[in-house]
Amino acid sequence: MATAIVTGTSSGIGEAIAQVLLKNGYNVIGLSRRRGDIHHPLFEHLPCDLSDLAVVDILQKKLIELEDLEILVNAAGFGKFEPHEELSSKTITDMIALNLTTPILLANALMRPLKKSKGIIVNITSIEATRHSKFSALYSATKAGLRAFGLTLFEETRNSGVKVVTINPDMTETPFFDGFRFGVGKEDDTKLLTSDIAQAVQYLLDTREGICVTEMTIRSQRFGITKKQ
Repeated sequence: MATAIVTGTSSGIGEAIAQVLLKNGYNVIGLSRRRGDIHHPLFEHLPCDLSDLAVVDILQKKLIELEDLEILVNAAGFGKFEPHEELSSKTITDMIALNLTTPILLANALMRPLKKSKGIIVNITSIEATRHSKFSALYSATKAGLRAFGLTLFEETRNSGVKVVTINPDMTETPFFDGFRFGVGKEDDTKLLTSDIAQAVQYLLDTREGICVTEMTIRSQRFGITKKQ
């Protein structure tokens, strides 16, 4: 049975994508600090801190042994939106590690089994990877870097049969915004749901052999934001 690895399965977009893959019959290995709410016989949770590159190094050695790997989804990430001088050095290094370095390392370690299966890498970036917003310099840099990595990696691996897909979601209703001074809009057409991103992954699974959708930007019809007290 084919295996998929998904980071950030404890909640949000990663959890929604994992659920879609489980419905499609994949064995899913979830990489996150917490197990979350996924309870399924085909789901295995590997607890880990993906911002700790020493942990990622150990993880690489374990995952590279997989012989039936078909999908890697890099969905884990976090953001902090403040003036750049207000960010601590730990926040900066942790965000770069989790949002950018870890996906690059996982792709590096797992490329051979993915080439063998002619598999798929899906990188979840952000709308911020495509624009320039106030107080978003660090976050945008990590997501723009991941976007550039994915689009370039496809050019490198396309003849081997590996698909590399970049998904840039707009503001999505997830725990990502917990603790922020703002959140998604209240009306349905001013926000995305995690199921919208998962549906995009289902579309990728249904795409016929021989073509690759290299990038998808998913946005709400209207702009909306909620300011918190």
